[in-house]
Amino acid sequence: MADDTDTRADGATAKDFFGTVPHATALGLTFGTIEGGTAVMSMPWAERLVGDPATGVVHGGAVSALMDTCCGAAVMSHPQMGGPTATLGLRIDYMRPATPGQTIRAEATCHHVTRTVAFVRAVAMDDDSARPVATATGTFTVSAA
Repeated sequence: MADDTDTRADGATAKDFFGTVPHATALGLTFGTIEGGTAVMSMPWAERLVGDPATGVVHGGAVSALMDTCCGAAVMSHPQMGGPTATLGLRIDYMRPATPGQTIRAEATCHHVTRTVAFVRAVAMDDDSARPVATATGTFTVSAA
């Protein structure tokens, strides 16, 4: 008897997957919308994430991990994807320090998928969404649907 189980990745699958990733838990990432090739995730400000105690600014590595995770979730939720993905390349441009005490939110969109590579754009922002904290472009592996 054939197994008709749908193995395609979707928003629920991406949330379940990233909810078990240790770094996502350690950073306190929370998952908003993850569907149709887009993802929104948040990382609340926490003292343990501060890179410079004199300013209270979150370390750039934490922002990088947030953006990478959000991009991966966007790829996993794309209709052409069939499962997990891995980062091939991720370029992050830091525009300004995140405001101490504010949650950082990332929004990512998987805008193009080929047979082997998915292309993603993302932005990270705090409460001042008109002035991004960082922007990113990335490439990720593709699992066929």
